[in-house]
Amino acid sequence: MFVVTGATGKLGQFVVEGLLKKVPADQVVVAVRNPDKAKAWAARGVQVRKVDYDRPETLNGAFGKGDTVLLISANEVGKRFPQHSVVIEAAKKAGVKLLAYTSILFADKSGLSLAGEHKATEEAIRASGIPYVFLRNGWYVENYTEHVGPALQYGVVQGSAKEGRVATATRQEYADAAVAVLTGTGHENQVYELAGDASFTLPEYVAELSRQSGKPVKYVDLPVAEFSAALQQVGVPKPFADTLADADAGLSRGELNDTSRTLSRLIGRPTAPFGNAIGAALKQG
Repeated sequence: MFVVTGATGKLGQFVVEGLLKKVPADQVVVAVRNPDKAKAWAARGVQVRKVDYDRPETLNGAFGKGDTVLLISANEVGKRFPQHSVVIEAAKKAGVKLLAYTSILFADKSGLSLAGEHKATEEAIRASGIPYVFLRNGWYVENYTEHVGPALQYGVVQGSAKEGRVATATRQEYADAAVAVLTGTGHENQVYELAGDASFTLPEYVAELSRQSGKPVKYVDLPVAEFSAALQQVGVPKPFADTLADADAGLSRGELNDTSRTLSRLIGRPTAPFGNAIGAALKQG
């Protein structure tokens, strides 16, 4: 069985759909907090199991001996490690065959504040003795393109990335890599640093956005504290604003750039240029 946790999230949905193209539906299990969101999959023959990371007892029976499990990192920053820990313990008790985990690029040496919980999770998985795969995902290009509207409305994109380069890929591409690993062989105890084939700076991103939209947009670089404050002014909670600003600081240091092309090798095709994602976002409005 192939079990995907957090399956109804933005990345998880792509993973499940990818699995359904490769294996029978009755071999796919989605472990989700809200089963109502998985009704369409259930109608297609996918097994749906209710799992709440904050209620460890719900993990009893979530996994079976010999299962291949994808632990998609939880989205509550600051609560991730304890939530991941209950999944790891349940997977160990069940005797799963493989535990794949969506980590972050260079998790073991990254200076990003986001990396701490990922590093701790990786260490816990290694200590569990479960055969593992760490999918160290870089930045999603959607982190930028989902905010095309405000950028065009105000004509400005703010950040703290300076001239740092970021090698993004789409959620679909990261999901395809996960599916390739889950359904493939020879991936046990491997660590994959995953990022797009090409990189860009935020000034380059803004220039491409302006070119494709035909509207003037400029990039304004701010000190980290000022960028966090600007995010808070538009309603971003301070802890998350600080995390985003810290990520930009890491970007300026090259911590979200990678040139290994491991992602494209896993998925069997080059990753799409970031301009494609901008074009798609503009078409969506």
